[in-house]
Order: sequence, then C-alpha cells, then structure tokens
Amino acid sequence: MLIFDLSRFAFVEGFDAVATLDHRPDLMDMGHGEFEHLVRQVFEAMGMQGWTTTSSNDDGVDAVVVNPDPFVGGLTIVQAKHYKNVVGVNHIRELAGAMEEKKAGRGILVTTSWFTAGGYQKANEHGRMQLVDGLNLTFLIKKHLDKDVLISVKRPRNAASPPQA
Repeated sequence: MLIFDLSRFAFVEGFDAVATLDHRPDLMDMGHGEFEHLVRQVFEAMGMQGWTTTSSNDDGVDAVVVNPDPFVGGLTIVQAKHYKNVVGVNHIRELAGAMEEKKAGRGILVTTSWFTAGGYQKANEHGRMQLVDGLNLTFLIKKHLDKDVLISVKRPRNAASPPQA
C-alpha cells in the first residue's frame, strides 16, 4: 500500500454537498465551497480517498484525491472552477504550477463551464492533467452519485469541445 505525505496541504472537515442536490439540482445555485466539496465527493464515489482544502491560502488546490493502488495509484490535486465563463490556458498553467509545488503525480481541473481549445492543447502537452467540463461533470455525478443535476450556464462562443481520442 502506498503512503502519501499529506502534510503539504491544509484540509477542512468534510461537508456532504451531495445531500443539498435534492433541494437545488442546479450546480450554479451552490456556493463555491459547496462545489469544492461536491467535486471531492464525486472522486470518493469513484473509489478514491479525498480531502477538501481550506478556501484561503490553498496554493491553487481545492481538493486532494488519492488512489492507493500501488500500480496505478497516486496523489492528484484537484482545482474546482465554479464558473460561468470559459476556462483558459492560464488556469491550466496554474494547475501545472500547483502540481509541481505539491509534487503531485496528476492534476484534474473540474469546471461547471467549458475550456478553450488552447486550454485543451496545454493540458495535453503537459501530459498529466485531466480536464472535466460541465457536461462531463453532470455525467460523472449521475453515474457515481445517482443524482440528476443541471448547470444553468450559456455556452460561450469561445468554448471548445474536448478533443477526440
């Protein structure tokens, strides 16, 4: 079993954001902190261990998730962007910097919105990042938490579709 040094992070006590979805299925009705807890809970429902970080002085890390499998596991930092506007290259660079600083093997950027084409390209060039847009987030919530949610955000003109593998 792998042991990870989590002392580089400041965590808060977990909050059950999933329970609030029964009353407010629109993710844009959540507060930013609630959204960060929800994102952590999605990864926990996928079988990982997870922690939400403090909202101030978090060094660009909103959550930390760990897959303890010794062959494919590792420490992943998560940024959760509760945004209406498109997420671009600068956010990808911020995640790359946080990954380096925290010595994380992987990084995941989750948003209620979309990414730019340049954002997808930069994440692909980096090689250890996963981008989750609003459409994929609603899919993951349905699949792993069995909740039907929506995101009431109009698609910006400069939003790109994920590249095909």
